[in-house]
Amino acid sequence: MRVLRPNPVAWVLPAASLLASVLLWQLLASARPHLGLIDFANAPSPREVLDAGWTLLQSPKLLFHLGHSLWRVFAGFAAAAVAGIALGLAIGRFGWARGTLLPPLEVLRPIPAVAWIPLSVLLFPSSEVSMMFITFIGALFPILLATVHGVEGVDARLVASARSLGARRWRVFAEVIVPGAAPAIVTGLAIGMGTCWFCLVTAEMISGQFGIGYYTWESYTLQNYPNIVVGMLLIGVLGMGSSALIRALGRLAMPWQGAAR
Repeated sequence: MRVLRPNPVAWVLPAASLLASVLLWQLLASARPHLGLIDFANAPSPREVLDAGWTLLQSPKLLFHLGHSLWRVFAGFAAAAVAGIALGLAIGRFGWARGTLLPPLEVLRPIPAVAWIPLSVLLFPSSEVSMMFITFIGALFPILLATVHGVEGVDARLVASARSLGARRWRVFAEVIVPGAAPAIVTGLAIGMGTCWFCLVTAEMISGQFGIGYYTWESYTLQNYPNIVVGMLLIGVLGMGSSALIRALGRLAMPWQGAAR
């Protein structure tokens, strides 16, 4: 039996890259150079950020801000996942859906989530719901487009084979089209989750009172520079972790992908 041994390169290179980034950060924060348009005079050092992060970790404010941000992200993302996958499957498979639904969606797609904030404040009486709407808009279009491309990329020979074996239209859709598009859908979900965090921070900075984005903006207004970096790193870790979780769940839901590899 062949024993699979861990590849050291799989963790050595990422660890070395992170270490080099921290060392470069420390060098720039210590030297405080002025490089043309970039000035590092007020850049906090890694030690200052670490101390600020430890202080936040011991504070009850961390769970308070995290709870609000996580709720907004996952509520908006769940709604975007349902709408994006349903619309994407319909647009990718049915000509009538492509002709009627895709044109208005393509008009709305280039509009940045920030531009939706004033309208969302007018549409929804609650600022909480308006921030969820912003995360919904941010995640919707990556999921939608990935689903459409996934459906269009399904091998036509698989569809023809299923039909020749007597499968009906909706069974072909459920057992051939959806599984065939699943890898692209998972990719869209992972991208949409990252976009969710980007849009949430923007919404919280403008109309929020709690959350990681609000914490970061509040730190800027108070000129607490280490806390700004703490908020930025926390957002990055949360975005990376949630996207990785979606990819892991996707691998569990698609055992045939591992078998194919």
